[in-house]
Amino acid sequence: MTTKDGRRTPGSLEAAAMGVLWAADEAMTAAEVQEALGGGLAYNTVQTILIRLYDKGTVQRRRVGRGHAYWPTQDAATAAAAQMSAALTGRPDRTKVLQHFVGTLDESDVALLRQLLADEP
Repeated sequence: MTTKDGRRTPGSLEAAAMGVLWAADEAMTAAEVQEALGGGLAYNTVQTILIRLYDKGTVQRRRVGRGHAYWPTQDAATAAAAQMSAALTGRPDRTKVLQHFVGTLDESDVALLRQLLADEP
Protein backbone atom coordinates (compact mmCIF):
# COMPACT_ATOMS: atom_id res chain seq x y z
CA MET A 1 0.00 0.00 0.00
CA THR A 2 2.81 2.37 -0.89
CA THR A 3 3.81 4.28 -3.99
CA LYS A 4 7.15 3.87 -5.78
CA ASP A 5 8.65 6.60 -3.63
CA GLY A 6 7.62 4.78 -0.44
CA ARG A 7 4.65 6.97 0.44
CA ARG A 8 1.35 5.42 1.48
CA THR A 9 -1.41 5.44 -1.10
CA PRO A 10 -4.44 7.61 -0.30
CA GLY A 11 -6.81 5.78 1.98
CA SER A 12 -4.43 2.91 2.68
CA LEU A 13 -4.34 3.53 6.43
CA GLU A 14 -8.13 3.77 6.57
CA ALA A 15 -8.38 0.51 4.63
CA ALA A 16 -5.90 -1.17 6.96
CA ALA A 17 -7.78 0.04 10.04
CA MET A 18 -11.06 -1.20 8.58
CA GLY A 19 -9.45 -4.59 7.91
CA VAL A 20 -8.49 -4.81 11.57
CA LEU A 21 -11.98 -3.81 12.72
CA TRP A 22 -13.69 -6.26 10.35
CA ALA A 23 -11.50 -9.09 11.64
CA ALA A 24 -12.24 -8.27 15.29
CA ASP A 25 -14.91 -10.02 17.32
CA GLU A 26 -15.74 -6.86 19.26
CA ALA A 27 -15.23 -3.10 19.29
CA MET A 28 -11.61 -1.98 19.54
CA THR A 29 -9.90 1.04 21.06
CA ALA A 30 -7.37 3.12 19.15
CA ALA A 31 -4.58 1.47 21.16
CA GLU A 32 -5.84 -2.01 20.19
CA VAL A 33 -6.08 -1.02 16.52
CA GLN A 34 -2.58 0.48 16.72
CA GLU A 35 -1.19 -2.76 18.12
CA ALA A 36 -2.98 -4.87 15.50
CA LEU A 37 -1.70 -2.67 12.67
CA GLY A 38 1.91 -2.81 13.82
CA GLY A 39 4.28 -0.95 11.56
CA GLY A 40 5.22 1.70 14.09
CA LEU A 41 2.22 3.97 13.59
CA ALA A 42 1.84 6.62 16.25
CA TYR A 43 -1.17 6.38 18.54
CA ASN A 44 -2.32 9.85 17.42
CA THR A 45 -2.20 8.75 13.78
CA VAL A 46 -4.44 5.75 14.48
CA GLN A 47 -6.77 7.88 16.58
CA THR A 48 -7.05 10.43 13.75
CA ILE A 49 -7.83 7.66 11.24
CA LEU A 50 -10.59 6.29 13.48
CA ILE A 51 -12.08 9.76 14.04
CA ARG A 52 -12.15 10.36 10.28
CA LEU A 53 -13.84 7.00 9.73
CA TYR A 54 -16.37 7.93 12.41
CA ASP A 55 -17.01 11.32 10.79
CA LYS A 56 -17.63 9.53 7.46
CA GLY A 57 -20.11 7.14 9.11
CA THR A 58 -17.92 4.14 8.33
CA VAL A 59 -17.55 3.20 12.01
CA GLN A 60 -19.53 3.75 15.18
CA ARG A 61 -18.06 4.34 18.61
CA ARG A 62 -18.87 4.20 22.29
CA ARG A 63 -17.12 5.76 25.24
CA VAL A 64 -14.58 3.52 26.98
CA GLY A 65 -12.71 5.20 29.81
CA ARG A 66 -11.15 8.38 28.44
CA GLY A 67 -11.34 7.18 24.84
CA HIS A 68 -13.64 5.29 22.51
CA ALA A 69 -14.08 1.79 21.15
CA TYR A 70 -14.87 1.54 17.43
CA TRP A 71 -16.68 -0.99 15.26
CA PRO A 72 -17.70 -1.04 11.55
CA THR A 73 -21.17 0.05 10.48
CA GLN A 74 -21.14 -2.48 7.61
CA ASP A 75 -19.51 -5.81 6.99
CA ALA A 76 -16.64 -5.93 4.49
CA ALA A 77 -18.72 -7.37 1.63
CA THR A 78 -21.44 -4.72 1.97
CA ALA A 79 -18.83 -1.95 2.07
CA ALA A 80 -17.07 -3.30 -1.03
CA ALA A 81 -20.37 -3.54 -2.91
CA ALA A 82 -21.19 0.06 -1.96
CA GLN A 83 -17.80 1.19 -3.32
CA MET A 84 -18.41 -0.67 -6.57
CA SER A 85 -21.85 0.89 -6.91
CA ALA A 86 -20.48 4.37 -6.16
CA ALA A 87 -17.86 3.92 -8.88
CA LEU A 88 -20.68 3.49 -11.41
CA THR A 89 -23.23 5.99 -10.14
CA GLY A 90 -23.67 8.95 -12.45
CA ARG A 91 -20.84 7.93 -14.78
CA PRO A 92 -21.38 8.81 -18.43
CA ASP A 93 -19.00 5.96 -19.35
CA ARG A 94 -20.75 3.35 -17.21
CA THR A 95 -20.67 0.73 -19.98
CA LYS A 96 -16.92 1.14 -20.48
CA VAL A 97 -16.28 0.91 -16.75
CA LEU A 98 -18.28 -2.32 -16.53
CA GLN A 99 -16.55 -3.71 -19.64
CA HIS A 100 -13.12 -3.07 -18.15
CA PHE A 101 -14.17 -4.56 -14.82
CA VAL A 102 -15.61 -7.71 -16.41
CA GLY A 103 -12.43 -8.00 -18.47
CA THR A 104 -10.41 -8.36 -15.27
CA LEU A 105 -12.47 -11.27 -13.94
CA ASP A 106 -11.28 -14.86 -14.18
CA GLU A 107 -13.55 -17.58 -15.56
CA SER A 108 -14.86 -18.67 -12.17
CA ASP A 109 -15.85 -15.09 -11.28
CA VAL A 110 -17.60 -14.68 -14.64
CA ALA A 111 -19.51 -17.93 -14.03
CA LEU A 112 -20.48 -16.78 -10.54
CA LEU A 113 -21.60 -13.40 -11.85
CA ARG A 114 -23.75 -15.07 -14.53
CA GLN A 115 -25.30 -17.34 -11.90
CA LEU A 116 -26.06 -14.40 -9.61
CA LEU A 117 -27.63 -12.44 -12.47
CA ALA A 118 -29.74 -15.44 -13.49
CA ASP A 119 -30.97 -15.85 -9.91
CA GLU A 120 -32.11 -12.20 -9.62
CA PRO A 121 -35.91 -11.86 -9.51
